[in-house]
Amino acid sequence: MSNLIEMGKKAKAASVVLATLPTPEKNKALLASAEALLAAKAEILAANKLDVEGALAAGIKGAFIDRLTLTEKRLEEMAEGLRQVAALNDPVGEVLSMKTLDNGLIIGQKRVPMGVIGMIFEARPNVAADAFGLCLKAGSAVILRGGKEAFRTNRAVVEALRSALANEGLPEDSVQMVPDTARETANEMMRLNGYLDVLIPRGGAGLIQSVVQNSTVPVIQTGVGNCHVFVDESADLEKAARIVINAKTQRPGVCNACESLLVHEKIAEAFLPEIGKALQEKKVEIRGDEKTQKLVVGSVPAVEEDWATEYEDYIISARVVKDLDEAIFHIRTYSTGHSEAIVTENYTNAQRFLNEVDAAAVYVNASTRFTDGGQFGFGAEIGISTQKLHARGPMGLKELTTTKYIIYGNGQIRE
Repeated sequence: MSNLIEMGKKAKAASVVLATLPTPEKNKALLASAEALLAAKAEILAANKLDVEGALAAGIKGAFIDRLTLTEKRLEEMAEGLRQVAALNDPVGEVLSMKTLDNGLIIGQKRVPMGVIGMIFEARPNVAADAFGLCLKAGSAVILRGGKEAFRTNRAVVEALRSALANEGLPEDSVQMVPDTARETANEMMRLNGYLDVLIPRGGAGLIQSVVQNSTVPVIQTGVGNCHVFVDESADLEKAARIVINAKTQRPGVCNACESLLVHEKIAEAFLPEIGKALQEKKVEIRGDEKTQKLVVGSVPAVEEDWATEYEDYIISARVVKDLDEAIFHIRTYSTGHSEAIVTENYTNAQRFLNEVDAAAVYVNASTRFTDGGQFGFGAEIGISTQKLHARGPMGLKELTTTKYIIYGNGQIRE
């Protein structure tokens, strides 16, 4: 615990510097950090190769390996993400309102940094760079605790970022990495009150629930994505097929990928055999209800658990529903509140779906894969919030700040 407390003290000290750091200096540091990542390409990719080999030797496979793997292109994308954050407007210091009361007090509200943000995440090495960049621009220090599978990669990334900060004359401890991946250390981090101002978990359902249930530090809940696409009776079936294939297979290991397909019974015979074949050509296993199994050769029976599962893999559950009402009821029952989509040419049904489906992002005639800070124009994101307090949806810079009231007086006292 003493090591984490020491890290917390260093982060607090760094956050004091970052809180008042002028925007040009933050941007300069971000651009330098992007170059530092690319300069350390050989070390980072070598570390990642060892992590991937270790994961494969441990029997891990499929989409998890895709999330873990860094390539030169993905490393360049990480660097570009930092450049994009540098180009974004700085939210710190933005005055949201200002008014004069009857007693002469001038009262306003403005954005200020959180302070110290903790991140507990799993096997995506880009999270380390994204979290650092967003927290720095938002004026906060960050303590990172990644999963064991990506430990070497994360360490190499953080070393490059710290080196860039030092070269810019800024506190290296603006970004720190917990030096081990023990469960006990994660539990200690969840209780680092007084040092962490907020804790953000990013990963699978098990990780997120563990943090939510055990943390005494305030938590912003992110990410579990049991996302649905509902193909309505009026849907353009060619359009629907493109959306479903993209939502499921473009990158199946991410939280905004489609995990469940709902099809209106009136178009099931026309749509399911074709989409089933197309999905299977992409190596997707289809777990369906009885009607789906009759229409899709090679599909397997779905069990109750399938409707609630975030597979993060080449698997999709599929169900035939009688109408929009049943589709909405199914989504209400099993959704994790992340991203939901309807494919329809019926305006009334589209509006009902938008109004009645409760999720961070609700789509009409588009893939759920767009739920992403970069795609929404926020630059990099720190995660997708699926809760309703403070932030919901992709968490960009503004969502990583809080507010305070500022009051100007001229000697007023309360009677």
